[in-house]
Amino acid sequence: MALLSPQLRRFLSTKLTCDSASKSPTKASAVATRPKSRCCSAIAIDAPSSLAEVSGVRWGYTSVQGPREEMEDDVVVRPDGLDGFSFAAVFDGHGGFSSAKFLRDELFKDCVMSLQGGLVLSKQNIKSIQEALLEAFANADAKLVNWLDTIGGEDESGSTATAIFLGSDKVFVAHVGDSCVVLSRSGKPEVLTHPHRPYGSSIVSLKEIRRIREAGGWVSNGRICGDISVSRAFGDIRYKTKKNEMLQKGVEEGRWSEKFISRIQFNGDLVIASPDIYQVALGSDAEFILLASDGLWDYMSSSDAVEFVRNHLRQHGDVQLASEALAEAALDRRSQDNITIVIADLGHTDWQTLPMQRPNVVYEVSQAFATIGLVSLGIWMSSLLS
Repeated sequence: MALLSPQLRRFLSTKLTCDSASKSPTKASAVATRPKSRCCSAIAIDAPSSLAEVSGVRWGYTSVQGPREEMEDDVVVRPDGLDGFSFAAVFDGHGGFSSAKFLRDELFKDCVMSLQGGLVLSKQNIKSIQEALLEAFANADAKLVNWLDTIGGEDESGSTATAIFLGSDKVFVAHVGDSCVVLSRSGKPEVLTHPHRPYGSSIVSLKEIRRIREAGGWVSNGRICGDISVSRAFGDIRYKTKKNEMLQKGVEEGRWSEKFISRIQFNGDLVIASPDIYQVALGSDAEFILLASDGLWDYMSSSDAVEFVRNHLRQHGDVQLASEALAEAALDRRSQDNITIVIADLGHTDWQTLPMQRPNVVYEVSQAFATIGLVSLGIWMSSLLS
């Protein structure tokens, strides 16, 4: 067994809390009161930590329940504990909140162990980092699946998880599910992740569909076995340890026949927690990193979100207020999901002197005319075929 670093020994000797705000000397601010269905909460992290953290980075994050009956999102931000790297993760649960809560408490611990307290990150050997993060995510999923199996009952919940490991000149991303990380470079959005969903024509989606079929599953109406619309997640035992029970339950519910399931032969898990891992260099043009659940991205494009955050930071420079305002903007666009947002201002930008970003009127007008032209062409071709 490798010797543990002083940071890791210090980490293991200290009882971890699930919320970084209770661990670090940070300031917390409550979101303005909204209707109860929105259920907002937010914490800003500005003060230095007792352990090494990325110099100059300011954090803000918020979680909003929205119109959903339950809050199934969760979030962790820890500016310390990884040898000069900060950690942030967003968890988007489904089928209940217990899997997201479990990961909120456990995933960081597994990452610290596998990354040897951050030493693996500091060496910046991408192969070693990939191996460590694959191990950490696999360990967290195995513990969650075992816990769900042990407690029994009807808890078949699952959760996505997207984590960033932020250093002074690089960020590493470990991504499972359909949350998204966007980097703003001089106001231009750079999308760092791709959603794991079993539908669409993207390379990632087509690979997911093929993997599911090779494992013995099928995709119906963009959902695995006609049920779940995300193809990588933690938990979800009905697609891992209880696949046969899931098939039999489908027969009892009249979803398919005994003859149909007699032809099914599983060769692996239909839903997996193996992360895509990315390494991205950060230069002086890197302004901020935006990590959010799909409750934001299903209702706002990456370019709109980056423009929105930049304009708010230009007005007041408060990354916490910017995160809260972005969540409110998603609700104003009729988001029907929980929304969780993390923003890391990298400290490279003097927001007070930055001019306001305004829409390109010429570009928008040209796009509008192009859209009208395509619609007109479609109507004309339809009339020829009718």
